[in-house]
Amino acid sequence: MSEHEHEHDHDHGNERIPWHRTKIDKRLLQELNQRSDAKGLWQAGGHLLLLLASGSLAVWSAGVWPWWATLGVVWIHGTFWSFLLNGFHELIHGTVFKSKKLNNVFLNIFSFLGQYNPVLFWASHTEHHKYTLHPPRDLEVVLPVEFSVKGFLRCAFFNVRGVMHNLKQHGRLSFGRLKGEWEHHLFPAQAKEKKRDLVRWARIILFGHSAIILALATLAIVTQSPRWAVAILVTSLAPYFGGWLLFLLNNTQHVGLTDKVPDFRLCSRTIYVNRFFEFLYWNMNYHIEHHMYAGVPCYNLRKMHRAIAHELPW
Repeated sequence: MSEHEHEHDHDHGNERIPWHRTKIDKRLLQELNQRSDAKGLWQAGGHLLLLLASGSLAVWSAGVWPWWATLGVVWIHGTFWSFLLNGFHELIHGTVFKSKKLNNVFLNIFSFLGQYNPVLFWASHTEHHKYTLHPPRDLEVVLPVEFSVKGFLRCAFFNVRGVMHNLKQHGRLSFGRLKGEWEHHLFPAQAKEKKRDLVRWARIILFGHSAIILALATLAIVTQSPRWAVAILVTSLAPYFGGWLLFLLNNTQHVGLTDKVPDFRLCSRTIYVNRFFEFLYWNMNYHIEHHMYAGVPCYNLRKMHRAIAHELPW
């Protein structure tokens, strides 16, 4: 996966969206656009170490602590794991590390662990940034989006529907079968190489996690140890529980705002959260800033916020 830069005013046929951007001093913008391997390692490596710590604690506690305590740690681990989505998203942008190689290494890790197809997401997310909330050019987010308590609880505990959706999607894509208007738009017939990459990643995710589950389940049966069963929960099944906080934060980004307007201040939302949540969320709470200047690394978005706060809707 190569490094990507964003400029939002792109042609799409003869159409072009004249996005409003708050003016900012060129030197400051140049500073904010600077990428750092050290800051990238702190963010990406720190997130992975947090997952390693919570997952290891859950596995160790099995058979030592009461079952409900182990499940509690597993649930907290799932809460942390769900934010791999935001790390994957930032790595897709190619702005986390100064080194392209480091960015690609971590992108591959986050893609596999989170069970995200980077080829599909990049194709969709490029359009989302260029044409935010302008259907049919952006079908990644389409308003209105309806939420329910049932949907929240499903994400918060164990998302069986999410398991089935991913199995069907990765299985379908592993055979190269596209579905719906959006996927056919993103992968036209002439884009053969891009489609091959799409299929390859679907197979890596599907067969890789199947192998992990099979190996750990076999160890659980042979050793009769509950730790191997818990190991399945904190690896291949981790994306499907504990998503309550991600649900609450991620859904602030565009929902309830205005579509078909050329102003990120009207179609994106910035919110304030505590520093630990910012870390988990990869600073995507500064979402207006992210859309307005998508080349700015996530760890510089707080500074970007201060630079343009005078024009933000409060």
